Amino acid sequence: MKKPQKKIKQEKSVKVLVVEDDDAFVEALTVGLNNEGFDVTFARDGSAALDLFDKVDPDIVLLDLMLPLISGLDVCREIRTKSSVPIIMVTAKGEEIDTVVGLEMGADDYVPKPYRLRELVARMRAVLRRQPMDNIPDEVTDEVISLAGVRLEPLTRRVYAGDKEIHLRRKEFELLKLLMDSPGLVITRETLIDRVWGEDYVGDTKTLDVHIMRLRNRISSEGIDASLITTIRGVGYRFDGN
Repeated sequence: MKKPQKKIKQEKSVKVLVVEDDDAFVEALTVGLNNEGFDVTFARDGSAALDLFDKVDPDIVLLDLMLPLISGLDVCREIRTKSSVPIIMVTAKGEEIDTVVGLEMGADDYVPKPYRLRELVARMRAVLRRQPMDNIPDEVTDEVISLAGVRLEPLTRRVYAGDKEIHLRRKEFELLKLLMDSPGLVITRETLIDRVWGEDYVGDTKTLDVHIMRLRNRISSEGIDASLITTIRGVGYRFDGN
């Protein structure tokens, strides 16, 4: 049985920091997001975005990739050093590398321009619904999982390679736990996305591949064989440690 979806309490006025230098988008977003019940603050460049982030303490950030003074990627990187607030990257560029880099920097999702307001709002509400789940798993246990030199502690949300801690982001930790919970078994892409991003996720499934790539890089940097996480083409991923 599916769990009932948590509804965003719009009466509390979700605070949105929109970082955008295109006047046409600013005007449209002001009207559209206000009509949807969001409390909107705008920044026209990357420097102003970082200043306003500390002052506003937003619940979610819409971050354009191409910005004056400080790029959207650098703004995203800086925010991630101090906050886990949901970030949706917005870009007019069609190059895949921009999307991948943005997700690697810690963005939760991305929306290419031009976009429909309805789609953008759906993405925003989806990442906001997922936020509590990212911070605290539905079922927290103290059972330590130790496989192939990797030790995962669900209760403290820590991962070690031998005695050295591997610092993972929220979704990286959740992905690794799901895979290590069932060593040798293939976890489908759909299952991983549903469990980590939520059943209402409407973004590109490329996000999963980027997070798996980043997870492999993090564990391999500490001497763990990245091939422990095996890609099963067209199906999903498997943790091969035992």
